[in-house]
Amino acid sequence: MNMDMIYDVVILGAGPAGLAAGSYAGRARLKTLIIEKSAVGGQIAITDEIENYPGSIEHETGPSLVKRMADQAGRFGAVTAYDTVVGVELEGDVKRIRCQNGEYCAKAVIVCTGARPRQIGCPGEKELTGKGVSYCATCDAAFFEGLEVYVVGGGDAAVEEALYLAKFARGITIIHRRNALRAARSIQEKAFANEKIHFLWDTVVEELKGDGILTSMVIRNVKTGEKREVFADEEDGTFGVFVFIGFDPTSSLFEGKLEMKDGYILTDDDMKTSVPGVFAAGDIRVKSLRQVVTAAADGAIAAVQAERYIEGLS
Repeated sequence: MNMDMIYDVVILGAGPAGLAAGSYAGRARLKTLIIEKSAVGGQIAITDEIENYPGSIEHETGPSLVKRMADQAGRFGAVTAYDTVVGVELEGDVKRIRCQNGEYCAKAVIVCTGARPRQIGCPGEKELTGKGVSYCATCDAAFFEGLEVYVVGGGDAAVEEALYLAKFARGITIIHRRNALRAARSIQEKAFANEKIHFLWDTVVEELKGDGILTSMVIRNVKTGEKREVFADEEDGTFGVFVFIGFDPTSSLFEGKLEMKDGYILTDDDMKTSVPGVFAAGDIRVKSLRQVVTAAADGAIAAVQAERYIEGLS
C-alpha cells in the first residue's frame, strides 16, 4: 500500500466537534481529512442566533460561527471532502472509510457524526426551525423572554427543559400525546408546583404556521379528534415551540464495530472508543450536555489523543 495515500487522521462530520478536531489535527501537522456529506456546521448551521458560545461576536449566527471554524481548520491544513460514508473498517493500524466516491485510509479516525433532535414531522416544522421552533432550551430560551412557550413531549428532558424555560417565558404549556407524564416523579412534582406551567393532555401538534416567523399552530386531541388553531398574542407577534421527543444518533455505520449505549458511542474522558485509534467527539458520544462548546472541547481532546496514538504507532 502506498503510505502517501494514507491520511494521519480522517474526521467523519464537519460540525463543531469535527471542525475543532480538524483545527487541532491540522495545527499539529497531521495530514487531516474531514468528510462531510452535506454542508459544514451540523445542527448549529440552522441556528439564527448564538449567545452562549464563549467569545461569540455580537449578533453571532450559526452560519457565521461555522464559517470561522471551517476557515480556521482550512488555514491549519485540514482538507474537506464532500462525500457520503457507506462503510467503515476500523480494526488494525490502517482504518478504511468507504464512501460513494471512493475509499479513504487513515491511521486514526475521529467520529463526529452527531445526533439530531427527533422532529414532530408536521408541516411547517422545517421551515420555521430557528424562527420560533427550537430543539434546545439552553440555546434559545433567552430569545423568548416574556413570551408564551409550548413544550412538546412528556419525558424527563421535556419537563426539565420546561422548568428551565419557565425562568424566561411568560407562560409554559406542555403538550403531551398521553394523559400522564413519563418523567421521573420528582421532576413532575416540580412542574406541577410551578404556577407558570400548564398542560395540554392527549394532544399532538398537526401543523406549524407563519411567514418567516411562527405565528400559529394547529393541535389535535388524539381521543376526540378535535382540532383547533392556537394563535400568537397580537402584541407578541410570535410564540415558541420547543420540541423534546428524543434524539436520533447518527451511528448506524458503527453498530457492531464500536461499543455503544442506546445508539451513542461510548468513550472515556480522552474520547477513546473501544477500538484503538478510533475516537468519538461531540453529540454522537454518551455525554450529559450537548452544546457547541462541549462538542468543540471533545474535538480538541480527540485530535490531541489521535496525535499521541499515531506517535505510538511509529
